[in-house]
Amino acid sequence: MPEAAVATLTHNWGFAVFLLGVFGLCAFMIGASRLLGSRAIGRSKNEPFESGIVPTGGARLRLSAKFYLVAMLFVIFDIEALFLFAWSVSARESGWAGFIEASVFIAILLAGLVYLWRIGALDWAPAGRRARQAKLKQ
Repeated sequence: MPEAAVATLTHNWGFAVFLLGVFGLCAFMIGASRLLGSRAIGRSKNEPFESGIVPTGGARLRLSAKFYLVAMLFVIFDIEALFLFAWSVSARESGWAGFIEASVFIAILLAGLVYLWRIGALDWAPAGRRARQAKLKQ
């Protein structure tokens, strides 16, 4: 057998042993919890446990769409911070070209933030309260 085939076969056997170990460990953990776990049935078994506090109300809480919008904006601008951190680590190597690219990136994100602010996507106040505040300003 050629050396490349032996190296590939050795690598594949190692990977197969790794996969076998992973599946074996998962099967062991599931089987052990099945064998050792409690099977008692009771009223309190089906209730959620939150740090020893008895739950009140239902779990089906309706949230405003603005909550999800702000969550998505947070993720987007958090990723922006991640990209800028990566750029700042290599700022000397990237030179002026990297600085200009980072500036364009920041400008585009700033334009998006200004747009979101102008359309009211970041305003949490209900429409009635905004109208009352607008009347008070006049």
